[in-house]
Amino acid sequence: MTIRANAADDKAVRFRQVPSVSDTALSTVSTATALAITLSALAMTAIVALRYLASSGAFALATRLRHPGLYRGRGSQIRREIGWSLASAAIYGLPAGIVAWGWQAHGWTRIYGDIDAWPLWYLPVSLLLYLLLHDTFFYWTHRLLHRPRWFRLAHAVHHESRPPTAWAAMSFHPAEAVTGAVVVPALVFLIPIHVAVLGLVLAIMTVMGVGNHMGWEMFPRALVHGPAGRWLITATHHQRHHAAYRGNYGLYFRFWDKACGTDIGLGDLPSARLESRA
Repeated sequence: MTIRANAADDKAVRFRQVPSVSDTALSTVSTATALAITLSALAMTAIVALRYLASSGAFALATRLRHPGLYRGRGSQIRREIGWSLASAAIYGLPAGIVAWGWQAHGWTRIYGDIDAWPLWYLPVSLLLYLLLHDTFFYWTHRLLHRPRWFRLAHAVHHESRPPTAWAAMSFHPAEAVTGAVVVPALVFLIPIHVAVLGLVLAIMTVMGVGNHMGWEMFPRALVHGPAGRWLITATHHQRHHAAYRGNYGLYFRFWDKACGTDIGLGDLPSARLESRA
């Protein structure tokens, strides 16, 4: 009886040690999924980093051509801005990579590629909707980051650039980078958007982010000081924020600043600052 019992126990142990086909398949799928997400995140990190280097580099070159000497003596500041920005690119790349994988592999997002899926009038509506919601999120998180505790913990990194350059657009502490990295990836799960319009949203975000920090105004004076300029944010408006360390918290539009009494007007024109140095 003892021998039979031992044999039965050995058989039971061997049976438990052999993984089932379903367990093996599940493990294989999990590994493949993790690898796919990792590769997607790495690819998006590289794309964000290259987009930053290309756009900031182009605007920095334009600055050298239009305002020679504007960045003179700021080598260490620019190197710091690039370092923080590349770290931010990795943080931006993670949620972007998850979104890209989920869209391609499972269709989880509301991103669509068929131009006929929604009416044509919805294309500009979705663009404006994304910009308005992004601007709203940015205003309130930016305003929070200027509270003393949060400023010391995170936002002070961005304001170390005095004044900022074209390389400072993504110069964030990791905690601040997280707040900027999640908003657009979250929106694509909620609001339908054509893939081309999404690309336009990212392009506007990049151009305005770099342009508003580069130290001179790229838009004509008629726009900046005209009716449109009373509602749109350009470098002249954002420069005042960096000079005063308060107010002018918006990203694209002045609506929230005006509504909440935090709009402190326009700063000095870069050309005037350049002339005063001469």
